[in-house]
Amino acid sequence: MAVPVPPPAPETILLRLSGSNTVGAVLGPRLAQAFLASTGDANVTIVPSGQADEVKIVGERGEKHESITVAAHGSATAFSDLARGAADVGMASRRIKPAEADSLKSAGDMTDASHEHVLALDGIAIIVNPANPVSALTKAQLHDIFDGSIKNWSQVGGTGGAIHLFARDDKSGTFDTFKSLVLGHDRIVPDARRIEDSRELSNDVAADPAAIGFIGLPYVLSARAVPVADVGATALLPNRLTVGTEDYPLARRLFLYTPIAGANPLAARFTEFALSPEGQAIAEQTGFVPLTVKPEAAAIPQAAPDRFRQLVGRATRLSTNFRFQPNSVALDNRGQRDLDRLVNFIVSVHAASTQVILVGFADNTGNPIANLAVSKKRAEAVAAGLAERGLRVGQVAAFGAELPVADNNSDDGREKNRRVEVYVQL
Repeated sequence: MAVPVPPPAPETILLRLSGSNTVGAVLGPRLAQAFLASTGDANVTIVPSGQADEVKIVGERGEKHESITVAAHGSATAFSDLARGAADVGMASRRIKPAEADSLKSAGDMTDASHEHVLALDGIAIIVNPANPVSALTKAQLHDIFDGSIKNWSQVGGTGGAIHLFARDDKSGTFDTFKSLVLGHDRIVPDARRIEDSRELSNDVAADPAAIGFIGLPYVLSARAVPVADVGATALLPNRLTVGTEDYPLARRLFLYTPIAGANPLAARFTEFALSPEGQAIAEQTGFVPLTVKPEAAAIPQAAPDRFRQLVGRATRLSTNFRFQPNSVALDNRGQRDLDRLVNFIVSVHAASTQVILVGFADNTGNPIANLAVSKKRAEAVAAGLAERGLRVGQVAAFGAELPVADNNSDDGREKNRRVEVYVQL
């Protein structure tokens, strides 16, 4: 007589994450696993769902199973799934577009800090075969390589031979960001090999001596990252400091988006967990740059004026820059939370003995005197936000349009140049 098989334990889907493959391939599931365990579930595991780029995170609560689903088919699907009620949290490796925000108006203003949450930072790494001798590339060269104007490695300092192009697929936030930052209105060459999976792309580039591709920072793997330069700035590799400050030309923010209208209350709890020190530690463990503030070794730029050298020569740079809403001295969504992160860092290293130095910069649009004034106002705005939290700033300085980190001839470059750098004397 056959032994009866007990029915499977009932399973409740608590939360649905959808969107970016960059976020959803590893970081999203790891965050979901830790979050579910933090709510009291036991034996929490990540299991395949049977569909490509989709997993379930399953835990046990008594006799029942609880799960969080993660579907990582590209940033565009974050907003389409939120709009049709098929997701509770959208994962994106680019900022929401105006048309997407408009489609979600009934759920709230997705550009507001209550809906748009900067999760971590990433750098789009330009990768080649490890034996490729090219030492650095400019954004202009990258543009011409990927639109087909440059076809041979000899044109960019290589040893010669046709360039083989690899790129993420059209649904990818990585591709969308690369297109925005590098290609602009131009198109990638039709014969580029388009790949949905980040690891596959990286491995294919590493195996091909003539290949070049672009990928999220955690997926460099066995390929080699090439330093990238913007107009008027030094070539930089993507690392914790250059990505954390967003000075690296291809640095980007990773986002979580949460609706309010009809929202799953666990969405807000999950988001706060992801932004907590525990969640940020997971972001770092999975290869991204966390938002936690840390001191970093940083060389003073060669073009720095003497006044700048005297100001920060004995100070240590911190791993965050404050940036602002367009045409404003109001902090952007990341900056609002970074005020608290900076205060927490100072408290952790004994605030009484630490002097904070804020250095404001502007783009070069308009009158130099006006640029100097607005760069000071931005630094003062950060100082005022810190004062509200009980932290007194030692010095506030302004340098106007000096020491650009990006091309002032582009909107993205001007936005990066409008910044406040943070230094401390410990």
